[in-house]
Amino acid sequence: MANIILTINGKKVTVPAGTSILDAATGAGFFVPTFCHDPASPNYGGCRICVVEVKGARALVASCSAEAANGMVVETESPAVVEARKTILELILANHPVDCLTCEKNGDCRLQDYAYRYGVSTSSFEGDRHNYPIEDNNPYIIRNMNKCILCGRCVRTCEQVQDRAVIDLAYRGFNTKVAPAMDTDLAESACVYCARCVSVCPVGALTYKNMVGKGRAYEIKKEPVTCTFCDAGCTFDINYKGDKAIGITAKAPGDGRPLCLKGRLGLEFLKVDKPVTPMLKKDDEFVQVSWAEALGLDAVLKKLEEQEKMES
Repeated sequence: MANIILTINGKKVTVPAGTSILDAATGAGFFVPTFCHDPASPNYGGCRICVVEVKGARALVASCSAEAANGMVVETESPAVVEARKTILELILANHPVDCLTCEKNGDCRLQDYAYRYGVSTSSFEGDRHNYPIEDNNPYIIRNMNKCILCGRCVRTCEQVQDRAVIDLAYRGFNTKVAPAMDTDLAESACVYCARCVSVCPVGALTYKNMVGKGRAYEIKKEPVTCTFCDAGCTFDINYKGDKAIGITAKAPGDGRPLCLKGRLGLEFLKVDKPVTPMLKKDDEFVQVSWAEALGLDAVLKKLEEQEKMES
C-alpha cells in the first residue's frame, strides 16, 4: 500500500494511504480527544470533540472520519480548535450532573479529563435538564441516562454481535436517549448483560453494579485474563484493590469484548474472593441460582447422564 506524507503541527508524518487524520496524529504522538470514536467501529464522527484544523478546508474537520491526504497540513491545537472543543464541552456540561466526587467513574472519565485539560469548569449555556430515574433493577448494570453524552459507542458495540442490537438511539432533539425497544429498562429487554456497553462508555452513564463502592479507578489495578468457558476467547480484567480481587470487568477497547454473561460470572467464581451470587431471569424475574446453573454446567451434566444411560 502506498504511503502519504502530511504535516501535523509542523512535523512531517508518513502514514499508509487510507489512514484517518486521528490515527495519523495520535500515531505521531499528538493528543486528540475523542468521545464517540471506537477503533472497533470507526468513522462515526458524531461528537466532534476530535475536530482539527486543515489548511484550506472551509471548516474544522472531524479527524476520526476524515482520511489523511498527501500534502495535507493539520493543526490539532490551534486557537479555533481549542475554542470549538471548549464549546462542545460546555454544551455537554449544560445537561450533565457535576457529581464527580461521588461518581464511580471519577479518575477514569473522559469528560472529566477533557474539562480539566481545557479549563472548562462550568457551562455558559442554560436550559432544561434531564431528570431520568436511575435504572438499577437488574443485578449487573446500573444505567444513569442523566450522565449519557449520546456518543453512541454502547449502541454500536451491541450491534456488532449478530442478532443482538438490544439498544439504540430513541426519540429526537433534546429528548434523544439510548434505550431498548419500546424504551423499556434493560431488565425488561433482551439484554444478556455481557457488559460490552459498559466497557466502552467514556463517562459514568453505565457502571458495573457489583463494583459500586469497592474502590476508585486510581486505586484499582487490572490484570487481563481470557475466558476459557468456550472457544470465543473473550477477554476480561481482574480488578485488584491492594492484593484483593474485587471484581471482573470487560476488557476494552479492541478485540475480545465479551459475548455473554457466563464468562464474567465464571471468572468471578474462580478469581474473586467473595463472588456475587449469580442471578438469572426466569419468568421475567431475576432469581438467585446455583453457580452450576449460571455457568450452564447443569445442562452439560444432564447430557452426560443421558449419554451414559444410552450407552449402558
